[in-house]
Amino acid sequence: MRNYIIIGVVVAVLLGAAASFFMKNGTPVEAAAAKVGPVRETIDERGKTRLPRVYDISMPINGRVEAINLVEGTPVKRDQVVARVVPADLKLTVDAATAAVERLDASLKENDDASVENVSLQQAYKFVESMDRTVEAAKERVRAGAARLEFEKRHYERIDQLWKQKTQTDEQHDQARLSLVQADVEYQQDQLVLRAMEAMRAATFLMPTSLKEYIGRKQLTHGVLERQKKEAQVELQQVEQDVERGTMRSPIDGVVLERASSEERVVTAGTVLLKIGNLNDLEVEVDVLSQEVVKVKKGQPCEIFGPAIGDMPLRGAVQSIYPAGFTKVSSLGVEQQRVKVIIQLNSEDKKRLIEQRATGTWDLGVDYRVRARIITAEKPDALFVPRSALFRGADGEWQVFVIRDGKSKLQAITTGLMNDQQVQVLKGIASGELVVLAPETNLTDGAAVRPIERAMAVETVASGD
Repeated sequence: MRNYIIIGVVVAVLLGAAASFFMKNGTPVEAAAAKVGPVRETIDERGKTRLPRVYDISMPINGRVEAINLVEGTPVKRDQVVARVVPADLKLTVDAATAAVERLDASLKENDDASVENVSLQQAYKFVESMDRTVEAAKERVRAGAARLEFEKRHYERIDQLWKQKTQTDEQHDQARLSLVQADVEYQQDQLVLRAMEAMRAATFLMPTSLKEYIGRKQLTHGVLERQKKEAQVELQQVEQDVERGTMRSPIDGVVLERASSEERVVTAGTVLLKIGNLNDLEVEVDVLSQEVVKVKKGQPCEIFGPAIGDMPLRGAVQSIYPAGFTKVSSLGVEQQRVKVIIQLNSEDKKRLIEQRATGTWDLGVDYRVRARIITAEKPDALFVPRSALFRGADGEWQVFVIRDGKSKLQAITTGLMNDQQVQVLKGIASGELVVLAPETNLTDGAAVRPIERAMAVETVASGD
């Protein structure tokens, strides 16, 4: 029990001493002095490496491609054979095109023989004679039908008069009317048959003329066949050209980026077999928020860093800004409107990459994730304070706690350039004044403080991506 009392007394003494110390010297706070030096405003975003142009080695025709032995990463030279259509298949297409030319040669010989057409002409004359007789018979039938129709009309008129006088029955009256209708229908049919026969005779009259003209046009057909033969010869030339295209070559000195398949298989025309690019032309693509991209201008300096780059950042400059934006969902599920910005690497740094790739010390490839920092503005001699010292006041203005005469003074400031570490101060504090870093929420205006000065944080290149 005595030990607990002693411990309590000691704790009370220590707490009293601490309270006396803080009352005398103030609450300890981390602080940093406002300094004059270079400040720059930057946009930091994730990006990826890319090539300005990737060459697709595509299948020139529908067919079967040989197995492709080139794996991803294999260096290739300009005009090196990288893929090939199976030669046996190409030979079949050449044979088919050759056969088409030979078939038209045979058609030309057949066209010059008119013996069949002459026999058909004699048959046409006989058919015309037969149609004349058929038309005459149809005319006679029409005349007979007209006579019968006239008879039935008179007969019906007589029966109708007698029926009205009640000397004929209804059945007799209806029978007479039916006979009249039948006679009229048959007469109309006979007229239709006559007109059809006359039309057929007119068409038949054209058959000898057509055959004569056909025989006379033999020479014209000969010319058409000659043209068709020329077309077939052109098709043969096209097939022979396909044979040449069937051997696919690399258009550049580069490296295989992607191989669609390694096995022999049938593919359609236009199917991409290989992708080839020159890694020496690497550039960086960055998706920048649309509200920030308005600050980006062509030619602005950039820094590229991250694990894929190594310890030494790459330098570059903004090469182009896409004219249209797109919607992208962030990692937090928020839809953002972004714009693509292309960064071209510095020639010296690009040369260093080429040398590292040649020696095997580093091999930066396509679609590697990196971080890009675009420097949108820069001041060589600006007054600045650490970014962590700033906070928003009740009115939304930027404020800091300045240490003056051992007390914290709430001070509104006017800011200029700003990045993650530094903020340019245009108005509100002077060079050398201490500001509280990351002030606690319970720190009040006029509170006694004891500054623990820290070195000013400078903008650094992060190692993460």
